[in-house]
Amino acid sequence: MPSKIRQVGISESPLDVTKALGIVSGPEVGGIALFVGTVRSRDHESEVVSLDYTEHPSAVDVLTKCAQQTADQHDVLAIAVEHRVGHLEIGDVAVVVAVGAVHRGEALAACAHLINTLKAEVPIWKEQHFTSGDSEWVGLPSEDDALRAGALRQAQGTERQAQGTERQAQGAIG
Repeated sequence: MPSKIRQVGISESPLDVTKALGIVSGPEVGGIALFVGTVRSRDHESEVVSLDYTEHPSAVDVLTKCAQQTADQHDVLAIAVEHRVGHLEIGDVAVVVAVGAVHRGEALAACAHLINTLKAEVPIWKEQHFTSGDSEWVGLPSEDDALRAGALRQAQGTERQAQGTERQAQGAIG
């Protein structure tokens, strides 16, 4: 059985919505849900001129994990997801999520789940440029996130150390 994850990508090139639809189409697909995120002209009551997306090196791995989690939690047949990085102008497509399923309900639920998970977890940040000349970063990790991540790494390191000590003790006994 082929993988439900048909496409996962991060690209500096324009995204192709028609291609994503084709990727999740098929004879068993009865419903396709599609989300297309575009660069809007206003945010926070300010006029946006353009934006720049920046990705962390782990972004495609995290995006793949999000897609797989969605496939595991929903009864879908195919998923395609791609996010754009680099400089984007007003109206440019920034993200495409396409999900094919036997029925529309699962396609819609999976599509909503994936875009929400992607926005929350994938380390891609945007810098919005306003007509005023100001700019604003959106999606950067907060200090609280950094503290939680540091605490998690420390806890995982302590756990690995304890497991190593346990294995050494078992080796001495055996």
